Amino acid sequence: MAKPEIKPGDKERLAKKAYDQGYYYQNQKRCCSQTAVAAVMETLGLKDHGIFKASTALAGGGALFGDAACGGYSGGLLIIGMLKGRPIDNFVVEDTDRFRCFEIGRALHKKFIDNYGTVFCRDIMTKIYGRPFWLVDPDEYNKAEEAGAHSTVSPEVVGNAAKWVVEVIFEENLLDELNGLRKK
Repeated sequence: MAKPEIKPGDKERLAKKAYDQGYYYQNQKRCCSQTAVAAVMETLGLKDHGIFKASTALAGGGALFGDAACGGYSGGLLIIGMLKGRPIDNFVVEDTDRFRCFEIGRALHKKFIDNYGTVFCRDIMTKIYGRPFWLVDPDEYNKAEEAGAHSTVSPEVVGNAAKWVVEVIFEENLLDELNGLRKK
């Protein structure tokens, strides 16, 4: 059965659903990059096992090191790339959507900057907790858990990331690409 087309009027409802799913998945399943990807995919009726699986390593600022981009942000960029990125069968410098993809990615970046002042995992932790946690160390990971990492803090960041990805898809006019992928 064909999925109904997503229309511009669906933006607010789907953005809220993405937030709720992102919050829930991060709280229950962990792995911020993967839970953001799952929330957006489920909300928008997308499925890509490769992107979902590949997003695993982006968690916790990259392999839990915290010194790279927030996993929710990175996962969001993967979704944007899935919709507007350069395909392998057009892997050339000229005449591709790669610069439009970068522009759309910057729209997501702006939402993170406007809300957290950064896209870096460690800096988001510092803003929220007053300090970063070295998540690869079990003791530090446990301290992050005690501070609410997976009960409230990280779920909120992931929920926001998922919501902002959905908003960007609507704001940057990607509904044709989205509906095209939903048909596959």
